[in-house]
Amino acid sequence: MAFDEQGQADSYERRISICERAYRLLVDTARFDPSDIIFDPNIFPVGTGMEEHRDNAVNFFRATRWIKENLPGALVSGGVSNVSFSFRGNNQVREAIHAAFLYHGIQHGLDMGIVNPSQLEVYDEIPKELLELVEDVVLNRRSDATERLLEFADRHKSAARKELKGDLAWRSDSVEARISQALIKGIVEFIEEDTAEALKKYGRPLHVIEGPLMAGMGIVGDLFGSGKMFLPQVVKSARVMKKAVAWLEPYLQAEKDAGMDAGQRRQNGKVVLATVKGDVHDIGKNIVGVVLACNNYEIVDLGVMVPAEKILDTAVAEGAVAIGLSGLITPSLDEMVHVAREMERRKLGIPLLIGGATTSRVHTAVKIEPHYSQPVVHVADASRAVTVVGSLMSDDQKTAFTADLRREYEKVRNHYQQHASGKEFVSLSVARENAAHLAFTPTEVTPPAMPGIHVMEDIPLDELVPLIDWTPFFQSWELAGKFPAILDDEVVGQQARQLYDDAIQMLNTLVKEKWLAARAVFGLFPAVRQGDDIQVTHHSGHFTFHTLRQQTKKAAGQPNLALADFIASPSDGIQDYLGCFAVSAGFGLEAHVARFERQHDDYSAILLKALADRLAEALAEYLHRLVRTRHWGYAASESLTNEALIDESYRGIRPAPGYPACPDHLEKETLWKLLGVEAATGIQLTPSMAMHPAASVSGYYFAHPEARYFGLGKIASDQVEDYAARKGITREHAEKWLAPVLNY
Repeated sequence: MAFDEQGQADSYERRISICERAYRLLVDTARFDPSDIIFDPNIFPVGTGMEEHRDNAVNFFRATRWIKENLPGALVSGGVSNVSFSFRGNNQVREAIHAAFLYHGIQHGLDMGIVNPSQLEVYDEIPKELLELVEDVVLNRRSDATERLLEFADRHKSAARKELKGDLAWRSDSVEARISQALIKGIVEFIEEDTAEALKKYGRPLHVIEGPLMAGMGIVGDLFGSGKMFLPQVVKSARVMKKAVAWLEPYLQAEKDAGMDAGQRRQNGKVVLATVKGDVHDIGKNIVGVVLACNNYEIVDLGVMVPAEKILDTAVAEGAVAIGLSGLITPSLDEMVHVAREMERRKLGIPLLIGGATTSRVHTAVKIEPHYSQPVVHVADASRAVTVVGSLMSDDQKTAFTADLRREYEKVRNHYQQHASGKEFVSLSVARENAAHLAFTPTEVTPPAMPGIHVMEDIPLDELVPLIDWTPFFQSWELAGKFPAILDDEVVGQQARQLYDDAIQMLNTLVKEKWLAARAVFGLFPAVRQGDDIQVTHHSGHFTFHTLRQQTKKAAGQPNLALADFIASPSDGIQDYLGCFAVSAGFGLEAHVARFERQHDDYSAILLKALADRLAEALAEYLHRLVRTRHWGYAASESLTNEALIDESYRGIRPAPGYPACPDHLEKETLWKLLGVEAATGIQLTPSMAMHPAASVSGYYFAHPEARYFGLGKIASDQVEDYAARKGITREHAEKWLAPVLNY
């Protein structure tokens, strides 16, 4: 935020001065990646009646534009609700101010804003009188702007705003207007009867699609692309469109059967989407597909675990205008590089879009883009996908867009190299000398009350529901805020409550009707630290888990950690223990998702997948609590609220292979062999070590009181060589699985 020793910046000059100073410190001195910097230049209220506040919004806009033009790579955010603080109690005016401010902020370069999409009025639907009055205030266009808006607000203060579904006045409009309204507002209740009426009027099903339906979706696409409409709304709009087209399908088929030329629906082009080979995660991919379809692209969705050959063959056969790759686990990053190389070898000549939680602009620029001569674009979210594909398909924009992209990625690569070379690393031997030295006595080490392997089947879902961490659920719908406070948040509360209500309704049904099955396997074993490895003993043999050690230079007194540090070595003279687990709440998911997709209900399909993910995480929390309090018993008297569990206030940790402390997914193979995971639960590993079903979690249990989560960071060449030797694999094989953490 734009604060310094003198306090909060409240003028244009102070805003840009502080942000520039921070940028120079972060980028030049601390060697931060500029794309990791988000500035909040302070949004202050307008319409307060005080002369010095009249330019509050304008100065924010000016500062935003200056940051985007002069501090390359940095992003800009802000709490939009602050701007309307003077009009508390009048939601109609506040929502209009939010919409107008956000619209103009985006035009000046605003990247993200804290705002509730369901409480925003659609910019183009703000009554003209109100919009003029609001923009007079926001843009400081006239000296009496505040007085005029206050007078309007006073006139309308007692008028309660009706919910659209309850106010059916729009049903008296023309069929075209009704279809458009249903699409914009995501109302499915009347779409079939309106589509039937439109068919009578237009005569042919294709004319209905090309006419009022595409006109309405065109408005949705324009609103979303310009930042006036948001993700949950767009997904619901797509549901309306799909239901209308599905209703028309028999009529289209009848025309074909009768020998009529049913015609071809005009579209912007085909986009092939796929989750790459070895990966099973697809929520983000599905959302991108919905959003692009809303903007009149035909989506060819190949699903999950798709090999490169199938992706490229399909793109050629379908005449695709772009390929979109998605992946969540880190091995997917290498598979994306492989796809890019194959596209270059085949000289495909179409753009490549990269997305997924583990992907990044830096990885795309450094690892993928150099292997393909056509545009390669990292797509951070669904809203970005529309702009990117539109720019790449536009004869007017493509050349400039591609040139800007290549210049940007070249800067990213240069900065990455400078940043990497600027980090100080220590040798592996020095890092090991600086390992954490913990106490291992009967106080720290508790023998498990129930050692060995345990299998749990048919775990009641209703026992998991209270343990759900809802915050990531809202994040998957691009609604930021911590649960449960988000439900009462002035900005995002209404949209969060609506989404939460939909989720709870579905959750109650899936629990009652047992849509999903939850299973788990876990084991508690004698373990000993051997250098940076952990050796586990079971009656079936010895199993070794290999850990990695931090190699960045540490400040005095700070250790270079490895997970092995949390296990006693032979010299400690005490028997220590390690736990391992694998859980899933995804059995049965695919059948219900397929049912929703047959009903053209992407909203419910995505909602169900998100709930399954939350239940899997809740199951992992449920099982960890059982282990701490009963099966291992080192925290038998623990009594924590769900909030405390989410905040990880308990003793011990449960890190997972593939995550910051232990980034090597290959370690799952040992975990699977030790526990017999597939035989016990049915959870499978793909060749890229993704878990199937996707709503699954696996990892380790460390019980030492000082065990904590940490990030490994980058590692040096000597550790890679050592790690490969310990695992008995080639250096090249080790580098493949450790690619995200290599410093070379």
